[in-house]
Amino acid sequence: MTVTREDVTRTLSQIATPDGGDLVSSDMIRALVVDGGDVRFVIEVPSAEIARVSEPLRAAAEAAVARLPGAARVQAVLTAPTSEKAPPALKVGGHPKPQDGPMRVPGVARVIAIASGKGGVGKSTVSSNLAVALARQGRKVGLLDADIYGPSQPRMMGVSQRPASPDGKRILPLEAHGVTMMSIGLMLPEDKAVVWRGPMLMGALQQMLGQVEWTHHAGGPLDVLIVDLPPGTGDVQLTLCTKAVVDGAIVVSTPQDVSLLDARKALDMFATVKTPVLGLIENMSLFHCPECGHEAHIFGHGGVATEAKRLGLPFLGALPIDLDTRLAGDAGRPVAAGTGAMADAFAALARKMIEDGLA
Repeated sequence: MTVTREDVTRTLSQIATPDGGDLVSSDMIRALVVDGGDVRFVIEVPSAEIARVSEPLRAAAEAAVARLPGAARVQAVLTAPTSEKAPPALKVGGHPKPQDGPMRVPGVARVIAIASGKGGVGKSTVSSNLAVALARQGRKVGLLDADIYGPSQPRMMGVSQRPASPDGKRILPLEAHGVTMMSIGLMLPEDKAVVWRGPMLMGALQQMLGQVEWTHHAGGPLDVLIVDLPPGTGDVQLTLCTKAVVDGAIVVSTPQDVSLLDARKALDMFATVKTPVLGLIENMSLFHCPECGHEAHIFGHGGVATEAKRLGLPFLGALPIDLDTRLAGDAGRPVAAGTGAMADAFAALARKMIEDGLA
C-alpha cells in the first residue's frame, strides 16, 4: 500500500494547534512532498519565539504521518520567519490597474490560452499535460492556472508550496515536471473558497500576469506560457485578452453536441476580442477497454474534427478517455511526464504544435 497526499493531509488535519485549529486549517504546512513511501513537509509557525516551544508539535506530526500504512521515511521540519527576513504581505485580488491596451507578459515569448465553452471536458488536464509534453520537447514552458474559482493545477502538477515574494510585489513561481507554474490555488488553503466579484478576479489575473517573474527555472525567458482558462466566456477570459497580448487560443471540447454548442460560443468570444484560434482538440474521443480491447465512443466521435473543418480551423488531435490520465492527475504527476500510449499522444500533440510554429 502506498501513502498518498490525501492520507498525509488528512492526518495532519487531526494535529491540533495552540490557536484551536489544526495544522492544515491554520495553513502551516509548506512544501509537502510524497515520493513513494518518503514523506517530507515543513511546518511554518508565525514567529521564532513560537518555534522554540513547538518541537512537540513537529514531533507529533511526524509520528502521526509515520504511522500511516505505506509510509517509510518521514521528515518534518519546523521553521518560522525571522524578524530580519519576515516575508512581506502579498495581497492577491483587488481592482485591476488601468493600462493602455494589451501588453506583452514580461519574460514570455508567446502566450497560448487553453479554453472550453463548458466545464468537465478535461481542459485543465489537457493544459497540464500539454505543458509537460512541450517541456519534454525542449521548450521553456510556463503554466498559469487562471481558473480563479476552481484552481486544479496545484493538485495536477503535484505542488503545494506557497510562492515566495521577496518584496511584497514580485511573485516567484514554482517549478514542477520542468514547467514554471503559478496558480491562485497556491496562495490559499486547498479547501478555501474564493468568494470574489468580477473586479477582484480581474485584479488577481492582472497580478499573476504582470507580477510573476515568468522566467524558466533553468534560466532565460519562456518560449511559451500556457494559460488554463476557466470554462465559459466571462471576466477572466475578457481580462486576459484585453490586458495581455495573447498569441492564440486552443479550444478543447468533447465530441457530443452539448459540448460543441458551448465550444462554438468560446470560438465566437475569441473572434469578438480578435484573438486568433490556433486549433481545436477533441478530448475523451474514444475509450479502449483494457480487458477486451473494444473501442467505445462514449461521447460520440469526430464531432470536433467535423466542426474544425466546417470553420476552416486546424484540428490538432483527438485524445482518448483514459483511467491512467485521471490517476496521474490526482497523484500530481501528469501522464505526459511518464511513458505509455497517453504520454505518446501528448508528445505527438506537442510536436505538431512546434512543427506548425504554434509553440
